[in-house]
Amino acid sequence: MPAAPFPRQAAVSAWFEKAGVGAMRAAEQRHLLDQVRSFPAQPWLWLAPCATWLPEEAPNGRGVRLHRAADGRGWGGDVCCALPLPLPSEAVNAIVLQHVATLELEPLLSEVARVLMPGGRLWMTLLNRYSPYRARWQWQGARPPSATHCQLRLQREGLRVRSIRHFGPLWSESGRAGGKALPGLRAVCVLEFEKRAAAFIGPEPVRPVGWRGPLAT
Repeated sequence: MPAAPFPRQAAVSAWFEKAGVGAMRAAEQRHLLDQVRSFPAQPWLWLAPCATWLPEEAPNGRGVRLHRAADGRGWGGDVCCALPLPLPSEAVNAIVLQHVATLELEPLLSEVARVLMPGGRLWMTLLNRYSPYRARWQWQGARPPSATHCQLRLQREGLRVRSIRHFGPLWSESGRAGGKALPGLRAVCVLEFEKRAAAFIGPEPVRPVGWRGPLAT
């Protein structure tokens, strides 16, 4: 008899809801809020892996906060929905996408690219698969996608990589960073993208018409 499908198989690991991840979650939220507040981000969209990862203090202006439903089917928060997102194309100026599951990566990246305005920003966070901190989550069902794959996928959607940063702890769940060396081994990778606007081809200036030599007879 085949095993029943795991209800979270399309969502994220239950590890994100554990108490021990609180320090990393708080550090990530502070970093993301600073990024969004430094950008004219109204309206905005915040997508979190579960309800506890939504910031209690929302960014300035109008926006929508969504979190993955507990059963892995759809989204909850300010509205209850499924993909495609109930937003018009190019409707938001900034998007925060936290820890998307690999199984839902492709459709979700297509959706966030669709609803992002030209010139808008996307901040995407991933667990760093090369960090020693992976010992905390790798046996808990968390399977973060590759940062390189996410970059290539979003570049095909017309988004340009602005920066790649790493922060968070190296080993423990206490939140201590453990020094400033080797930033690429921190727990979290933050990718920042900008959606490029399609440039129209401007009219060419009219060139004066005139004879440059005598007419042949």
